[in-house]
Amino acid sequence: MISHLKSMGIDGIEGYPVSVECFISNGLPNFDIVGLPDASVKESRERVRAAVKTAGLRFPPSRITVNLAPANTKKTGTIYDLPILLAILTAQGVMNQPAEDCAFLGELSLEGKLRPIPGVLPMAIAAAKCGIKTLYVPQQNAREATLAEGITVIPVFAVRQLLDHLTGGPLIAPQPKWEQTKRERQIPDFREVMGQENAKRALEIAAAGGHNILMVGPPGSGKSMLAKRLPSILPEMTQAEALEVTQIHSILGLVDPEDPLVTVRPFRSPHHTVTAPGMAGGGSVPKPGEISLAHRGVLFLDELPEFRKDTMEVLRQPLEDGVVTITRASGSETYPCEFMLVCAMNPCRCGWYGDPSGRCTCSEQSVQNYVNRISGPLLDRIDIIIEVPAVAFEDLRARKEGEPSAAIRERVNAARALQHRRFAGTPVVSNAHMGPDQLREACALTEECAGLMKEAFDSLGLTARSYDRILKVARTIADLDQSEAIGPDHLLEAIQYRTYKIGRN
Repeated sequence: MISHLKSMGIDGIEGYPVSVECFISNGLPNFDIVGLPDASVKESRERVRAAVKTAGLRFPPSRITVNLAPANTKKTGTIYDLPILLAILTAQGVMNQPAEDCAFLGELSLEGKLRPIPGVLPMAIAAAKCGIKTLYVPQQNAREATLAEGITVIPVFAVRQLLDHLTGGPLIAPQPKWEQTKRERQIPDFREVMGQENAKRALEIAAAGGHNILMVGPPGSGKSMLAKRLPSILPEMTQAEALEVTQIHSILGLVDPEDPLVTVRPFRSPHHTVTAPGMAGGGSVPKPGEISLAHRGVLFLDELPEFRKDTMEVLRQPLEDGVVTITRASGSETYPCEFMLVCAMNPCRCGWYGDPSGRCTCSEQSVQNYVNRISGPLLDRIDIIIEVPAVAFEDLRARKEGEPSAAIRERVNAARALQHRRFAGTPVVSNAHMGPDQLREACALTEECAGLMKEAFDSLGLTARSYDRILKVARTIADLDQSEAIGPDHLLEAIQYRTYKIGRN
């Protein structure tokens, strides 16, 4: 007898429908799974066999063939355990064929209980688009699955419970749609930072326009402290952005089962020993890396020159395109990665080059070798470079609270509101992502400003990319002032963020 039922799979961050077919025939007992399964899918044979027996049922001593269609797509993970088990029981005649508009997902334990699986949200969203009305998922994934619109989610605890539900026994109540509760944002606040007003101003501009920023200063000056407080002044994510970010985190199993929607912009801070695949994504089966986990949020690289050269260089193309494509023998995947790059570094290996105390012990050549670890093309993609000097004794002694993040955030939100109106109807969400057409319209310069820009271009040896990035930062500064046009003051402030020469004073 042949049976078939529906499940889902993951391709990149998108789900796709999978048909699970089972054929039981006479012959020597055998259990084959075909349809390009990986090792974890093949191992489901033993989990299914044990789960059937612990549910009090008889495993058929026949020749069993399970096909996962489409057969030309690689199937990975443990998500097919439950549909394979149900397909076998249906072909055996233990239960009727499930409805066409039902789909099943779940990993089985040997005692017949369901374990949570990664990637439920993208699969649930894809299931709804494919016409699936009811989705059966492990109980711990149920809240996450309800984030998909237009689908009924049935939380399953064990195989025996599901079989009773499908064969006329006690019904499993559908999972109520998860409702977000208002929570306090547990994010460090800028009021805790003493002094460093110039750096705070630069971070405010970066947050208002989504710009990349590099902070250079001696140890203990507060670079990491400032960076960790940046999410507290970033705008709230929209519902669409939150779902997009949650899908990426769901694929890696990083979603909280009790509070599944990621509502706070991500802040990723990988250690400098991270590899290029760890940063960009990779593996034998491609998975998202740190830059994709930072999508719509912040990627903070502390001690930038200490990162491996190949790790830093993989950032160049994603910073321009907002996506990264990972190609392996098993296939090619594209992941979104629109993030703010925030970097911090010491001016030299000992950290004190240029400090008035004269405590630096590095030679000029050593300093230059240290900063040369960062390539020119990568620096060219950073909009703002700001010096963060050591905190003065008077600021430390005063213990005066700085401006709170809430006040800064109001100005950032006001600037972002201008940008939303300006770019309405386009995929652009902030000044940092303006294309040539938007740049031409939004960053027109007066004759006075054009003269200042020409002088800066010639004296600083700017590239075409640097020229565009100065205009984008100037546009953001004007937005913070609620100004329709870019004025000389806005342009001069933007230019000064390109004048700091790393390794030279």
